[in-house]
Amino acid sequence: MRKQGFSAEKYIEEQSKYILERINSGEGRLYLEFGGKLVEDKHAMRVLPGFDENAKIKLLQKMSDKAEIIICIYAGDIIKSKTRQDFGITYDLEVMRLIDEFRSYDLEVNSVVVTRYEDAPSVNQFIAKLERRGIRTYKHMFTKGYPTDVDTIVSEEGYGANPYIEVTRPLIVVTGPGGGSGKLATSLSQVYHEYSRGRKARYAKFETFPIWNLPLKHPVNIAYEAATADLKDKNMIDPFHLEAYGETAVNYNRDVDAFPVLRRILHKITGSDEGYKSPTDMGVNRCGFAITDDEVCREAAIQEIVRRYLIAECSYRKGNIDAATLERCNLLMEEVGATRYDRPVVKAAEDYVEVKRAQDPERYENVVVSAIQLPDGSIVTGRSSRRMVATAAMVLNAIKRLAGIQDDMLIISPTIFESMTKTKVGVFHDKSSLNLEEVIMALTLTRLTNPFAELALREIPNLNGCIAHCTAILSDKDEQALKSLGIDITSNPEFSNNNLYSK
Repeated sequence: MRKQGFSAEKYIEEQSKYILERINSGEGRLYLEFGGKLVEDKHAMRVLPGFDENAKIKLLQKMSDKAEIIICIYAGDIIKSKTRQDFGITYDLEVMRLIDEFRSYDLEVNSVVVTRYEDAPSVNQFIAKLERRGIRTYKHMFTKGYPTDVDTIVSEEGYGANPYIEVTRPLIVVTGPGGGSGKLATSLSQVYHEYSRGRKARYAKFETFPIWNLPLKHPVNIAYEAATADLKDKNMIDPFHLEAYGETAVNYNRDVDAFPVLRRILHKITGSDEGYKSPTDMGVNRCGFAITDDEVCREAAIQEIVRRYLIAECSYRKGNIDAATLERCNLLMEEVGATRYDRPVVKAAEDYVEVKRAQDPERYENVVVSAIQLPDGSIVTGRSSRRMVATAAMVLNAIKRLAGIQDDMLIISPTIFESMTKTKVGVFHDKSSLNLEEVIMALTLTRLTNPFAELALREIPNLNGCIAHCTAILSDKDEQALKSLGIDITSNPEFSNNNLYSK
């Protein structure tokens, strides 16, 4: 059982209270920008053990009669096919997945806004898909005058050039698939239009990280920097908060840098000198008050920093990030005194490779090994073979261990193995070993005649939340299959073969 360091119940209670206070402040409709993931926030779940990955949407569900949602996506992320790492899907698909998720919680999705719109085929196709499914879409251009010419920004040429998004409820949640989606600009554009129509409105930000009332160099806050290394985010003491209140608060560079302009924009829109005195003031962030065991959260955050470094190594090797981002992740790992081997499955996988190569250097020259840490802390490995990939062998060995099945017992029929392999070659012209998904399907077929296969299959849900590591970069299919099982996988930055194209 994983140690708990965070109270999800306390968090929801605190956040709900402070959001309702802002809604009931008498200052008009509240545009609440959501930082981080609104649904399935796996980063928060990893660094704050006990955090409910769906806590934010459950909180909103309680306010469903007051709230509606606007989803923002930056056109450039559609064009570049930017991917959400947790799920391995592109941001445009993530928007569609979010809409389905929100609807499953009976939350009203108002519309989707394509920010900094570009007339590109992929962007227009995305908009067409949504509109043909009855989803309202809006195009917002780059704001003229931004970021220095406030008079132009707050005018018909600036925010006024964007179409007003028709909303009806007191709480408007503005979210997106990731950072840089244009949530702030969309929120401020709406506040401008509200005032232009003679209605009051207010902007606030729902924050999770960095946690303002934890120390600047707390591992939980450093883990946030590791998670946003590609965005060049850096935590810092909020100088505006310190000056206004004499109180130390942690924020990050983009919010601190933008605050002087943001404050001027809001003053220009509202015509009032009353407002936020610091970027920390803008945030609704009660996360720190729900931490119940600081040491547990520190340890979990250090693990996350190592994890982010390992992911960055592979992303760099695949050409997805630059050298500066990789170096940043390395420096953050060193800052907390950790190495890649603080993730225990890394050494276990690499050591098993050495064992096999020592046994037969020629046969196992290109062997790939995966290792997984089970809920009881034990580590199980699996190696690549002619029949199956390393991750499939690892999962099979893991569920056999959990089910109490002897390691040398066959739980997949050799006949089914042979039949699936022949079909893969004969029909799909694919000579590769069976991948994880195919092996699970073979196990499913075997359970019709083998009760041990059924016992093993029942243990698959118990792999959810386990950490794993592979000595080679995974195929997209295997990476997605592992994520579907809830297994947190990392890899060494090595390709298993020299093929430039892999399925």
